[in-house]
Amino acid sequence: MTYAITQTCCSDATCVAVCPVNCIHPTPEERAFGSTDMLYIDPKACIDCGACADACPVDAIFPVESLTGPRKEYAALNAAYYEDGDAAEAEAAAAAGPGAAAEAEAAAEPVAARSADHGPNFHAWGEPSFSRVLPSDFAPLRVAVVGTGPAGMYAAQDLLLHTDAEVTLVDRLPVTGGLVRYGVAPDHPATKKVGETFSRFHDHPRVRMYLGLDVGEDITTEELAAHHDAVVYAVGASADRRLAVPGEDLPGSLSATAFVAWYNAHPEVAPDAIDLSAERVVVVGNGNVALDVARILLADPDALARTDIADHALAALRAGKVREVVLLGRRGPEDAAYTVPEMLALKHLPGVDLVVDDHDPRIGEAIETAGPKGKAAILGDVPRRSVDWTLPPEDGRRIVLRFHSAPAEVLGDDRVRTVRTENAAGTRDIPAGMLLRAIGYRGARVADLPFDETAGTIPHEAGRVVGRPGTYVVGWIKRGPSGGIGANRTCAAETVGTLLADAVAGALPAPSPAHGAKAFHRLVRRRTTHLVDARGLGAIERAETARGAADGRPRVKLATVGELVAASKRRSRWGLAR
Repeated sequence: MTYAITQTCCSDATCVAVCPVNCIHPTPEERAFGSTDMLYIDPKACIDCGACADACPVDAIFPVESLTGPRKEYAALNAAYYEDGDAAEAEAAAAAGPGAAAEAEAAAEPVAARSADHGPNFHAWGEPSFSRVLPSDFAPLRVAVVGTGPAGMYAAQDLLLHTDAEVTLVDRLPVTGGLVRYGVAPDHPATKKVGETFSRFHDHPRVRMYLGLDVGEDITTEELAAHHDAVVYAVGASADRRLAVPGEDLPGSLSATAFVAWYNAHPEVAPDAIDLSAERVVVVGNGNVALDVARILLADPDALARTDIADHALAALRAGKVREVVLLGRRGPEDAAYTVPEMLALKHLPGVDLVVDDHDPRIGEAIETAGPKGKAAILGDVPRRSVDWTLPPEDGRRIVLRFHSAPAEVLGDDRVRTVRTENAAGTRDIPAGMLLRAIGYRGARVADLPFDETAGTIPHEAGRVVGRPGTYVVGWIKRGPSGGIGANRTCAAETVGTLLADAVAGALPAPSPAHGAKAFHRLVRRRTTHLVDARGLGAIERAETARGAADGRPRVKLATVGELVAASKRRSRWGLAR
């Protein structure tokens, strides 16, 4: 019996580190890492030890024999990754040079042949590397991490596990989590479990937490830097890209970013911000966020009622009239931006039909000629037919994939009524009452830090902010909105490595002795009365889970800043938050 990695893979490679037979790929050392949809287990090399399943932070790894329903497809998906894999790897290595070719040839040997000279382990372990450490006599660094999403927490974790640094966690919201809390779809609870991995650091003895503190509003970047040896900005990409077409700002046209924040109870999106009175919704984009949006719009509300979806969103979905979601993709199915696991989930959405609009001959050709590893191959069993857009949505619920189709104009008087699309054959009007753009996130400027308007990122060199000694970036604000949760682990390792190298080289500005931890605490207390610390965060957690327990749900999120701050301050008669 072998193991297989399934949909919720976060690709942070924790499993790779514990595998004794090197059967999980791509590893962080391989060029393909970060560019594949997920990680894969080689069924021919797996020895059924279960170490990967025990280490997985998102419960994505299972014995193949235990897979049921849609999960069964992942056994073949894992195996398919290794078909002709040795030949492809050797070819790529040969192109890279003789040394790489030799490594590929060694990697292609049977496991038993490689293990003979290495004792009980089945593959040779490399020399240990301690690149992210400080000398033993080095004074503890004080590092502020701005942003408590995956990128910031991977950076904090790296600092806490590899050094004796003191970490100040800062977030403008009264709770931690970033995109884990406010970006992951509520029907993906396993993905959210990575937050449990990070939560163990919230009350770490070398961590001080200041939630509800806005850098740039409550304190300046200079004040934050003056009280710390270094500052790491992990503020993500909070803005979204625009379509730049006429009518884009009509009521009923909004970003998928806002919609996702709405159903996840983000306190900066009003409960009544979304109108679901239309029968047809057009979503521009075919990445994972677009698929999330389509799935949530059409999923059974009774199924969503067992998740942590916002109460106001659940009520609106129950009362809403949406029956059809059209996903517009500028390119063909072979170039779709979604990952295979997310499309598999969409194909198996109960009570929802999936259809490919066969309006362009290139679509069918791409699907029918796709190789087993091609992105279009997954649509081979999905019905294809020409859709008559002059008719209202059919009975039932369905998602229509319309490739080779781009928005040209949004039409309507007082709100969105029609989305005009264009392709090589001309234009086509699709009647719709809502348009959601899901064409990517974009970073936003951070106070007075340098900013690349074109890329939407902060200019850096291996994480070091250009022209700002002691200032660093990690995550999407560093590399742009690419890569999932796990990609932030290697991103954080690079940034932390740069920071520590600068510390050893004496390149960090020294904070004034008068600007210690106590001075910083007094400063922020003067600036805002709505701070939440680790104890307050625990009180919020207990309040939300208690509300959820009453309804048979994992939690019911508090949806406003006022509610969150009030919950953080509830005390028991012993003076402890509860």
